[in-house]
Amino acid sequence: MRIGRAALAVALAAGSAAAFQAGISSPRRAAQASSSRTTALEAFRLKDGETSNMFEGPAPLVKERDACGVGFIANTNGGDEFGTHKVVQQGLHALDCMEHRGACGGDGISGDGAGIMTQIPWKLFSEYRSESCPQPGVGMVFMPRDEARRDEVKQVIERVCEANELEFLGWREVPVDPETLGPMARDVAPSMWQMFVKAPKRLDDDEETRDGFERTLYLARRRIAVELKAAGLLKNEDGSDEVYFASFSSQTIVYKGMVQGCVLPQFYKDLTNEDFTTKFVIYHRRFSTNTNPRWPLAQPMRVVGHNGEINTLLGNVNWVKAREKSKTLPADELNDLVDAANTDNIVMMCNTQDVPNLLEPLVDLDRSDSANLDAVFELMTKSRHRAPCALMSLVPTAYENEPALANNPEIVDFYKFHGGLLEAWDGPALLVYSDGKSIGASLDRNGLRPARYSITDDGTVYMMSETGVVDLDESDIVQKGRLGPGMMINVDLKTGEFKDNVAIKSEIASRHPYGEWIAQGRKDVARMSFDDARLYDDATATFAQGSFGWGLEDIGMQIQDMAGSAKETTYSMGDDAPIAVLSERPHTPYNYFKQRFAQVTNPPIDPLREGVVMSVAMTLGKKESIYKVSEKGARLIHLESPVLNSNEMERIAELAKEENGGFEQSTISMRYALSDGPEGIKKAIDAICDKAVEDVRNGIEVVILSDKAADQSALDDSTYIPPLVAVGAVHHRLISEGLRMDAGIVVETGSAWSTHHFACLVGYGANAVHPYLALETVKQWHGSKRTQSMMKAGKLTETTLDQAQANYRKAVENGLLKILSKMGISLLSSYQGAQIFEAMGLGEEVVSKSFRGTTSRIGGVGLEDIASETVMMRPESASEKAKLINYGYYKPVPKMGEYHANSSDLAKLLHNAIGLDKSVSAATTRDEAENDGVKPKNVANYDIFKKSLESAPLANIRDLLDFESDRESIPVEEVEPAAEIMKRFCTGAMSLGALSREAHETLAIAVNRVGGKSNSGEGGEDTIRGKDLEDVDDKGRSPTFPHLAGLKNGDSANSFIHQVASGRFGVTPEFLVTAKQLEIKMAQGAKPGEGGQLPGPKVSDYIAGLRASKPGVTLISPPPHHDIYSIEVRRGVRL
Repeated sequence: MRIGRAALAVALAAGSAAAFQAGISSPRRAAQASSSRTTALEAFRLKDGETSNMFEGPAPLVKERDACGVGFIANTNGGDEFGTHKVVQQGLHALDCMEHRGACGGDGISGDGAGIMTQIPWKLFSEYRSESCPQPGVGMVFMPRDEARRDEVKQVIERVCEANELEFLGWREVPVDPETLGPMARDVAPSMWQMFVKAPKRLDDDEETRDGFERTLYLARRRIAVELKAAGLLKNEDGSDEVYFASFSSQTIVYKGMVQGCVLPQFYKDLTNEDFTTKFVIYHRRFSTNTNPRWPLAQPMRVVGHNGEINTLLGNVNWVKAREKSKTLPADELNDLVDAANTDNIVMMCNTQDVPNLLEPLVDLDRSDSANLDAVFELMTKSRHRAPCALMSLVPTAYENEPALANNPEIVDFYKFHGGLLEAWDGPALLVYSDGKSIGASLDRNGLRPARYSITDDGTVYMMSETGVVDLDESDIVQKGRLGPGMMINVDLKTGEFKDNVAIKSEIASRHPYGEWIAQGRKDVARMSFDDARLYDDATATFAQGSFGWGLEDIGMQIQDMAGSAKETTYSMGDDAPIAVLSERPHTPYNYFKQRFAQVTNPPIDPLREGVVMSVAMTLGKKESIYKVSEKGARLIHLESPVLNSNEMERIAELAKEENGGFEQSTISMRYALSDGPEGIKKAIDAICDKAVEDVRNGIEVVILSDKAADQSALDDSTYIPPLVAVGAVHHRLISEGLRMDAGIVVETGSAWSTHHFACLVGYGANAVHPYLALETVKQWHGSKRTQSMMKAGKLTETTLDQAQANYRKAVENGLLKILSKMGISLLSSYQGAQIFEAMGLGEEVVSKSFRGTTSRIGGVGLEDIASETVMMRPESASEKAKLINYGYYKPVPKMGEYHANSSDLAKLLHNAIGLDKSVSAATTRDEAENDGVKPKNVANYDIFKKSLESAPLANIRDLLDFESDRESIPVEEVEPAAEIMKRFCTGAMSLGALSREAHETLAIAVNRVGGKSNSGEGGEDTIRGKDLEDVDDKGRSPTFPHLAGLKNGDSANSFIHQVASGRFGVTPEFLVTAKQLEIKMAQGAKPGEGGQLPGPKVSDYIAGLRASKPGVTLISPPPHHDIYSIEVRRGVRL
């Protein structure tokens, strides 16, 4: 049964899985009370005025993507105190040479963005300077084009400046030439103005007090945004004509726009004026891949030029909001933005998120990832962090076990200290920065962006995405190099001193005794041995497993592989089971979430080869302010692993004692009475959230959310809040109460056994997980007669019970690293709270309560649905003979198991339709049978196959869709011939090994016959496939391919497309030259963010020969990353 567009709209609006079924009976839903179903339906119907209840997610997470060119030039020796115009010219030339790293609009002239940051050109602005104010504050403002609205904006700005003792010196309309812009940029171009203000009289306008002046300008700018918004002048309802401060400083200024690099100096006439002098320039050319360019999104930002992406953005923003919410200052102090001591307190102690009538919020998911990073970086520089110090904290290097830092323990201590306070802004990034005092550049810990530098004999430092953007005489270069992973360089703009990675980091790290603070305050919880004692007897353990959603497959496949070999189970590609919301079987909430993965410009990393830059370490305890460094920041519990055992839980409990650190703890039960019914879950969630808030307010620093039941009686009388729902709700409630930074959350649960479960729990706020039932299951599995006999027979590696549990933990940790790497994230601490998932089938009630900010495009089940589903998993009773249900989620189980779209029954119907007899083969009677045993096609059988598909259970969202046209069909005579259409058909890229040799060759021959394009997949092809067949006899046999039948002379088994993957398996000169099209794999289609993997048993002698490997050895093609970025940006590459 299919539903049309109107019915689908109702279903999506209703949001319930029952509505999705559109009247189709469902045993799963039938088990729920009709009143509960009706309530759920009503809860998710569209409200008045709404056209959709779908939430696509924050724009920076689902839309904002860019890859750019960036660099800087600095010369403090040339010219006078204001520098030279030559630096500007060189910067503009470099920007023009970075054009291949940018993009232009459809008109061929407008650009995604280009800009420069420089020292303020005081010679150019001489009329606004005086003896009493030699260096005023200068604002570069994008203003409305409408003159009347612009005048209103100016009045608001002047009023705010006056209120904050910033004497207004005047406006200057920036000389521009709109005719140089492309039509797209010209249509939305703002009116460009500069404003000049004098420092408050309470502040001496000299170098010693300029920090105070800069803070006042910074806070005034954020106050202006609030006032403009209140007056309805900040931007139009559609977001256009936004008033935007590109810069507001007494030290730096930014010129940028929606232009190509070569157009920037043509548009801004100031840039060609000889009086525009500077000691430095940062240049940036933007390439936006998934969003429409806008003038404010051009870079540099106010302190940063960013080439790359922040993969952890949502988590970073949530944590910033949590920190800001936890700050408090009296309102009268927030109103004084002038006094130097007071502004110092504001940037370090105030709540800037929840005082919207005073200051513009620091971060906002409506901005790009670069803009949010810039905002936090800027605040840190205003809070007495030097710029390189702020960047070291935000984008740390991989300091653990780093040989280059062996002689610099102070740097390691710096990173240990700040790593406990601040989660890394993680992702591929080249960051160029300046706060007006220094200028520098840094790479992310993986080094996934190119960065090189040269220093000439006149003291000029050139840093660029690649060499050649500035013409330099080799004889003038005294030093050159490149930035490696996590490396930084810095130039002091006052002294001109250049410092390399170790020198600048050592200087920053030596400012405080971080090592002493860590030794005194930090408590380490290392990996400890596992307890052998059982928690439950077998009957109780089996009942507990069933109630938490475990199935036979979870033990027979996952636990056996994880505990036995310390590896995740390897599955075949594809998932043909219904998504959780459409399934007729009960599912845990984890199954409603899909992991996000890296995009092309934001590549995944390889957890095998690059494990040195990755870490699963976590912390517990109260986190102090990142803006004000003190020894209190070192007082944390450091966890070597996020997967805790009972001994480590006891160790954490001991740290509650005053003599061991005094980390106070509380345990909150996630269980509630079974008699409360499905509606009881809402009250239970509110109760644990209220208790968590109360406890943390009273000084609790470690909150343990536990669903552990003491015995069978407790299991019988109670159910539980699914831990993912519980931890998300507590996490967001603590954030909203300003308490999240005051405590860590440990989830003690029986409902976590696979790596996806752990990733979800950490991704939605958990600091650590104690999987007590998973470890109990490992003990149960290890002690079973079957396991012991398999070990003795050599079918399983012999392990002790301690080793089996350690294996399980190792498998979980490695699985987490693999999940992180798919998103290009290196640190689990950065993944925590990042919510890098998409919900599929969860309604607004659930998302707003526990998963705020998560993309949920179709609505879905409510809290009561989840409670009902949880209870449906409970076994009827506990007994020694009881066994877990085999749900058949992974492998089809006849009759009682989960439906699978690619079932054997469905395949048999298709075989009957096309006349394929599976009993006939080369090994049986094929050669004697008529037509090789292939029967005539049967239309009636095809109709049966078609109807079987149409009446099959719903499995995917597309099953809910049908064609519903509002126009007449096109006459078939006007449609292209089928033969022409077939030429555009391509097969999937399936390697020889993933498919059998017979299937791979048959696909290639068939697709070549119809004129389509077959794809080799990775792994190469046999050289005999490169030639057309000429030896086919009248029976359709060929000595070249004796295993195939039905061949014709002229057939070709050569794949049209030959794929080259990162493993380079089977890539030979002949493989390349016999291709009609080469495909370089930039992403893994069936396993996004991962590489290809061929299990050892599939690597036969034949396949090993093609891949130049050894039979029986597993072949893993790692995720492509470093080389892909280089290929992408080189626009001249042709294959």
